[in-house]
Amino acid sequence: MVNSASAHGGILKDLVARDAVISTRLREEASTLSDIVLTERQLCDLELITNGGFSPLEGFMNQRDYNSVVESLRLADGTLFPIPITLDVSQEDINQLSIAPGVRLTLRDPRDDESLAILTVDDVFEPDLVKEAIHVFGADDPAHPSVAYLHHRVKQFYIGGKVEAIQAPTHFDYVALRYTPAQLRAHFQKVSWRRVVAFQTRNPMHRAHRELTVRAARQRQANVLIHPVVGLTKPGDIDHYTRVRVYEAIMARYPNGLGHLALLPLAMRMAGPREAVWHAIIRKNFGATHFIVGRDHAGPGKNSYGKDFYGPYDAQDLVAKYSDELNIEMVPFQQMTYLPSTDEYQPIDEVPKGVQTLDISGTELRRRLRTGAPIPDWFSYDAVVKVLRASYPPRSKQGFVIFLTGLYMSGKDTIARALQMTLNQQSGRSVTLLLGETVGQSKSAELGYSADERHTNTQALAFVAAELARAGAAVIVAPIAPEERSRIAARDAVIYSGGAGGNFFLVHVATPLEACQQKDRRGIYSKASRGEIKGFVGVDIDYEEPERANLTVDTTKQSIPEIVHNIILILESHSLL
Repeated sequence: MVNSASAHGGILKDLVARDAVISTRLREEASTLSDIVLTERQLCDLELITNGGFSPLEGFMNQRDYNSVVESLRLADGTLFPIPITLDVSQEDINQLSIAPGVRLTLRDPRDDESLAILTVDDVFEPDLVKEAIHVFGADDPAHPSVAYLHHRVKQFYIGGKVEAIQAPTHFDYVALRYTPAQLRAHFQKVSWRRVVAFQTRNPMHRAHRELTVRAARQRQANVLIHPVVGLTKPGDIDHYTRVRVYEAIMARYPNGLGHLALLPLAMRMAGPREAVWHAIIRKNFGATHFIVGRDHAGPGKNSYGKDFYGPYDAQDLVAKYSDELNIEMVPFQQMTYLPSTDEYQPIDEVPKGVQTLDISGTELRRRLRTGAPIPDWFSYDAVVKVLRASYPPRSKQGFVIFLTGLYMSGKDTIARALQMTLNQQSGRSVTLLLGETVGQSKSAELGYSADERHTNTQALAFVAAELARAGAAVIVAPIAPEERSRIAARDAVIYSGGAGGNFFLVHVATPLEACQQKDRRGIYSKASRGEIKGFVGVDIDYEEPERANLTVDTTKQSIPEIVHNIILILESHSLL
């Protein structure tokens, strides 16, 4: 039965409803407190903490809960919970905000600066991120997107503590499809749904997905909840606007009254088996009685050695292990295949030997979208294909970002200008050039910045580049960007936010420092050496060599035309020209 008593831990922790009567007082207090502006992932986590999606959590994990979850998939009180939910801060944050046990902090929405909750600090601790990577994700491998996130985007300390909710984050997109756990449970009760099979997805749905969910529901005399993730997913995934249009189109293909679509603002970790248990807990909190777990559920793909991070059935095995505690029935994903002889989909393990089957892989589907090749109606519906083609034009029409990084006077600006002219000549796209450290060029690149200023400015450039690339433009960005964290964050911003234009290429202009100094006719390096300019990269700030450059060049060994030609070849190899 769908009811509030079945939430994980026994009680649905709807903090927004709980704190509604004191919201005005909390809002007034929030204006007097130091505040933390949340990251996108923290915002997703806070929304699911405060609406009860992460029940029994009532805040971000303290050290006891964090250590217990990392080591044993359990909170300190023994409750099953497989993923650490943490709020990270820097030493500078701790000093500036005087963060210590007992301090109250306002948590603000990064989109509109609204106060969302007040956190009372329980403790401040330094996590072992390598241990977290190994235990939660299976390996300290940077090929895993969440491991890369841990090492490059997570700050040095975690703060734990319970939160009091002021208000839920405001959403302006697909409002009618966004339900809190309490709202979705009320909907199920209103329409008399008592058995609900939840389906998790972060990808578009096609005929095979419709067939497997309908089959799962009918076998269990249940209804179907299509519950896709619209928070952070894997870098490079199709944007949620496109996916929701696909989900809306495919819902019309379900038998009348069988299915319901609701959106989940979850920041995925791609943690495979642990993530599957986490997803089951979340769907249980939203009122589902059954949960479909697929092959390699929430797997991030290949590791650094070219092998899958997790075994194909590891997720199903772990969910089955904890089935008694989860109190939500697992439905093993049945891989469906098309039988042209009967024009139907069947589970692949039920197809008689010798019977012809047809399938299109995700890679093949992307190729067909990229090239405009036909997508057969047995694979997907016309309405779905129309949405995908509208949002993902052929590669030759997609935008992209060339991110040039290197020391002052390394030649990156010259390369950028030459590349702009070449692209204007060769492609039909708009070509935008963003030089220096800021979009507006309000501060000269050689004057020096603090590390945080440079990082912030690089992200501002990345934001503008992503928006232009989304619209189909070619964008050339050429900041110094001396820190690896800034370059990784810029890459992620373009990949996450650029839609079909999320094509990012990093070019390291590795001209030696000595050569840069020799070409410095204005004597900027000399001024920095004499202390007349502070925070100058290459003098009193180190330049961190990029770890994942698509191309490394050196103007002392290669001519500008040769370098530009090599960049063009990279774009050609990705069918972008």
